[in-house]
Amino acid sequence: MSSPELRVNVTWSIKQAKGIMLATVLLLFSVFMFCVGILLHALAKLSNSLDTPRYLLFKCMLVNDSIQLVSSVLLFMLATFDVHFALFYCVPMIIITTASFLNSPLILATMSIERFVSIFYPLRRPAAWRSDRIWVIILAMWLLSYMSPVLENVIGDPYTLPVWSEPVRCNRHLVNSTPAQAVVRIIANVLVFSLMAVLIIWTYIGIMVQTRKLRRTGDSGGRAQRTVLIHAAQLLLCGLAFTIPITETLIRQNFDVQAQRLLIFFNYVCFVIFPRAFSPLIYGFRDQTLRGQIAKDFGARARSKVGV
Repeated sequence: MSSPELRVNVTWSIKQAKGIMLATVLLLFSVFMFCVGILLHALAKLSNSLDTPRYLLFKCMLVNDSIQLVSSVLLFMLATFDVHFALFYCVPMIIITTASFLNSPLILATMSIERFVSIFYPLRRPAAWRSDRIWVIILAMWLLSYMSPVLENVIGDPYTLPVWSEPVRCNRHLVNSTPAQAVVRIIANVLVFSLMAVLIIWTYIGIMVQTRKLRRTGDSGGRAQRTVLIHAAQLLLCGLAFTIPITETLIRQNFDVQAQRLLIFFNYVCFVIFPRAFSPLIYGFRDQTLRGQIAKDFGARARSKVGV
């Protein structure tokens, strides 16, 4: 086989691989967004969704994870096809992706604390955890999640970055590559995930002790324990994303270029797409009230089609 023919075949195989990767990511992304749409529609139909802190926090989780997946999928597509664009547009995308990534464990811990409050104060909640005040906690979570990525971009060395209008490959580790930025990134990740893990464990133990005292393990107390365990599992899935820099380094050291692309793709799907896409769906479809509303919506739609 001649050299030009070999280059054509290699180029075609790379294009095929990129097409398969893109189709897979877009398919998973579309399924997730469809399920999110069903859940948000069911929540909008529930009469008490705006008066229940748990449902308000769950809406916040769905919106945050949707933002995280939209931004990360867009960055993945740009990286796959090696698209370069102005730093002026790249930095906001990195900030949004990073902030939504850090906001997920904050939401999970807050939902666990909300279950803890509902068990300890079943009749009269503290003012901050009522439905008309919980927006303050939600706003605080969003502000906290944006502090680290904004700081990370502010402290960058201006001499190591291209001008804002110059096209760059939009990758967080390439754009924010100074040692000071790496330190901020590591500290923020470790603090957020370790503190949120401690809070979730603490709320689980507190709920377990309280329900045993009140002998309520058979009803709401038992459900609250299982809910907090689900939040712990969701946090563990989110934490798997921390393995990406380590595994990508090992991949680049031990595999050729085509194998690197394939393994990094599986890395992204397993540790970013699946945890972000399916953990809130498991929590949402587990809720009996939401399941009932979804069944009612689909039943009404089926009856209307039969009537037509």
